[in-house]
Amino acid sequence: MYRVFEALDELVAIVEEARGIPPTRNCIVPRGDVLELLDDVRDALPGELDDAQDVLDHRDKIVTDARNAAETAVTGANEQAADTIDSARAEADRILADAKAHADRMVAEATAHADRLVDTAEAEAGRVVADGNAEYEAVTGRARAESERMIEAGKASYDRSVADGKAEQDRLVAQTEVVRAAHAESARLIDGAQADSDRMREECDHYVDSKLAEFEETLNGTLRIVGRGRQQLRTGMGMPDYASDYRR
Repeated sequence: MYRVFEALDELVAIVEEARGIPPTRNCIVPRGDVLELLDDVRDALPGELDDAQDVLDHRDKIVTDARNAAETAVTGANEQAADTIDSARAEADRILADAKAHADRMVAEATAHADRLVDTAEAEAGRVVADGNAEYEAVTGRARAESERMIEAGKASYDRSVADGKAEQDRLVAQTEVVRAAHAESARLIDGAQADSDRMREECDHYVDSKLAEFEETLNGTLRIVGRGRQQLRTGMGMPDYASDYRR
C-alpha cells in the first residue's frame, strides 16, 4: 500500500512540474515516466486491496464484538444502576422517616418544656402579685390607722387648747383690768391650737403620702420583675428566679 501512495505522489509531482501549453490549462508530461508509475500502481493495487479487505473484515468483527460487549456492559450497568437506585431510595426513605420521627420527638419535648416553664412563671407571678396585694393592704391599713390616730390626737389637742383658752378667757373676764389682755391671750391660744392642729394634719398627710410612695415603689419593682421574667421566657433564657428578685 505504501508503494501505491508513493507512486501517486510522484504522479502528482510530475503533473505539477509539467510545462503548460498556453493559452489552455493543458500540460506536457513525460509519457514513459507516467506509464511506469501507473504500472507500479496497477501492480501494487491487487495485493494491497486484499490486505485492505482483510483489515476491513477484521475491523467488522472487532466492531461487532465491541458492540456486543458494549451492549452487555450497558445492560449490566443498567441493572446494577437500577439496583443501586432502589437501594438508595429505600435508604433515603428510612433516613427520612428516622429524621421525621426524631424531629417530632424534639418538638414534643420542647413544647412540653415550654408549657412547664409557662405554668411555673404564671404560678410565680400569681404568688408575687398576691404578696404585693397583701403588702399593699398591710401598708395601707397601717397608714390609715396612723393617720386616724394622729387626726384624733390633733383634734384632742385642739379641743384641749380651745377649752383651756375659754377657761382662761372666762377667768380673765371676771377681772375688769385684765379683760383686754384676756382677749388677746385667748386669741393667741386659739391661734396656737389651730396652728398645732394644722401642723399635725400636715404631718399625718406627709406620713400617709410617704407610705403610699413606698408601696408604689414596691408595686413598680414587682411589675419590673414580672416583665423581666416574661422577657426571659420569650427569649428562651430559662426559668427566671422571681423569688430572689422580689427579695432583693
